[in-house]
Amino acid sequence: MIIKGVKARKILNSRGQETIEIIVDSDILQGIGSAPSGASKSSKEVKDFPKGADGAVEFVNNTLSKDLANFSFEKFEDFKKIEKIISKYDKSKDLSVIGGNLIVALEFAILNCFKQPWKFLNPEAKQLPRPLGNVIGGGAHVKEGIDYQEFLLLSLNAPSIKKAIEANFDIHKSARRKFGLFFNKKTDEGAWAPSDLNESEILDILSEQTRKISKEKNFDVKIGIDVAANTLFNGNYKYKHKELTREEHIEYIIDLAERYNIIYLEDPVEENDAKGFKEITNRLKHRCLVCGDDFISTNVSLLKKYKDCLNAVIVKPNQIGSLIKTKEIIDFALKNKITPVISHRSGETMDSTIVHLAAGFNVPIIKCGISGKEREIKLATLERIENEIKVK
Repeated sequence: MIIKGVKARKILNSRGQETIEIIVDSDILQGIGSAPSGASKSSKEVKDFPKGADGAVEFVNNTLSKDLANFSFEKFEDFKKIEKIISKYDKSKDLSVIGGNLIVALEFAILNCFKQPWKFLNPEAKQLPRPLGNVIGGGAHVKEGIDYQEFLLLSLNAPSIKKAIEANFDIHKSARRKFGLFFNKKTDEGAWAPSDLNESEILDILSEQTRKISKEKNFDVKIGIDVAANTLFNGNYKYKHKELTREEHIEYIIDLAERYNIIYLEDPVEENDAKGFKEITNRLKHRCLVCGDDFISTNVSLLKKYKDCLNAVIVKPNQIGSLIKTKEIIDFALKNKITPVISHRSGETMDSTIVHLAAGFNVPIIKCGISGKEREIKLATLERIENEIKVK
C-alpha cells in the first residue's frame, strides 16, 4: 500500500471536546482514523494534545504529510518506520511535543486503508473479544453522581458475540425500567447515572437483573466494577457518605467482590499503590480479574515491573501513543497469563479501530460500552467481524 496523501481536521468527540481526525489516501483505499480522550486520566500516560487539536492539525497538514508522501506500508512492523519519522520532531518519553492522539489517529487511518484491518493484522484470527459493557456509572464520568466510575457486565460463555451484546443491552434497558430514579441521566459512556444509591444497592439491582437474564439466555452474565480509585483518593478514600483508610478501603472492596461474585475489578486502589494491587490480586485472583488501568497506563515497562500485582491490564492505544507499543504490551500480557482488555475512552469518536486490534491481536475482552452511537458502532463492528470470521 502506497500513501498518496495525509490530511487532518478537527472533530468533536462524544464529550464535545476537540480532537483530531486524519484521512489517509492510498493506492488501494482511503482510511480514516480519529483519537478519543479520557475524562479520568493517569499521570503516567503520554500527553494527548500538547499544543491543542489546532496544533496537531497544523503539524499534520504542513509538516508530517510531506514526510509520509509515497511512503510504502506493507506490514504492521512498518509502523516502526512511521514512528521513527515522527520521533524526529518529538524525542520525549511522554510525547509532550507531538502528543499521543495525533500518532494514534494517524496509525488508525493507515490501518483503515485496508478493507479488513483485523485480517491485515492476522489472517488466521479466530478469537474475538467478549464485550465488557458499562451499565451504571458515576465517578469522573458524571457530575454529582455515585462514587464508583462503572458497574459493568461481562458474559464469557455466551455462544456468540451477538448473544453477549444482546444480554448487556437487555440489562441496560431493564435497569432503567425497573428503577425509575435513573430518569434519562447518563454518564459520558452511556451508562445510567443515579445520584443517590450506594455500591451495595447498585450491586443488589444488578445481581437480580443478571440472574434473570442468565436464566433466560442460558449463559452466565457476570458483574464487574471499575472503582477508578484515583478519583476517591486524598490520602484516605473519600466516598460521598464515608471516608475509609487505605486498609478499610481494601477490605471493603474485597468484601464487595466476594459478596456479589464480581468477575472483574478495575483500579481498586490508587495508581501508585502497587502493594494494594498485589494484596487484592492475591486474595481474589481465583475468582476475579484484577485489572490495572491508571496503574499501568498501557506501558509495557510498568507491566513488566508489576506483573505479579495484577492478572489483567487495560490497553488504551492513546495512553501510550504507539500501535507498536500497544501490540508489545498485549503480547507480553498474553505470554504471562495476564488478561489484556482493550478499551474505549469516555470521550469517544465513531472510530472502531480498537475492535480490529482486538480481533487481530487475540485480545479476549473489549471494553466499549453498551449505549450511545460511539459505543454501538464498535459493537456493530464486532458483530460484523464475527460474521466475516465465520465465512472466511
